[in-house]
Amino acid sequence: MKTPSKIPLVIAIAVWTVFVTATATTAQTLSAELVRDWQTMQERMVRIADAMPADRFDYASTPDQRTFSEQILHIAGANVMLLGFLGAQVSQPAIDLQDRKTFGYTATSKPDVLQALSASFDYGENTLQEFNDEDLLQAASGPPFLGQPTRVRLVYFAISHAWNIYGQMAVYLRLNDIVPPASRGGV
Repeated sequence: MKTPSKIPLVIAIAVWTVFVTATATTAQTLSAELVRDWQTMQERMVRIADAMPADRFDYASTPDQRTFSEQILHIAGANVMLLGFLGAQVSQPAIDLQDRKTFGYTATSKPDVLQALSASFDYGENTLQEFNDEDLLQAASGPPFLGQPTRVRLVYFAISHAWNIYGQMAVYLRLNDIVPPASRGGV
């Protein structure tokens, strides 16, 4: 009688080992995914902000609305305010909590406005780097309108707020005959 070949067993073990190793090295953590989502939001916001020509940064859809520039500064300030509630050790940029329009940011030139936006996302990323998965699931002393959210909920609230303003900025671009970057054939 012929002995069974051990080759299929060796192949099965090799495939299983590769699968387990690949799975272990690509496993995601909540903190890593949160940082990646934050970085994606920064990239999207910088792209849409940069799409408006500098001479149209003072555009507002109606006199009662924020200008395009003020929309960007509002996001910059809101990012700092909201992520400031996480309790990180990172030094928080100064903002004016009484000024919900732009949080005290006064930049007017396109480069300065874009710098404020990028700096707010950099602050957010540095803040997020301080927290592991367990930390992110702990309660934060968030703004009163959110009660006492977990840190992760607070960050996703900040991201959803940025998406809200992103939508308004897309309308501003279209009202100026500019196609938003995400609508130009890929996100």
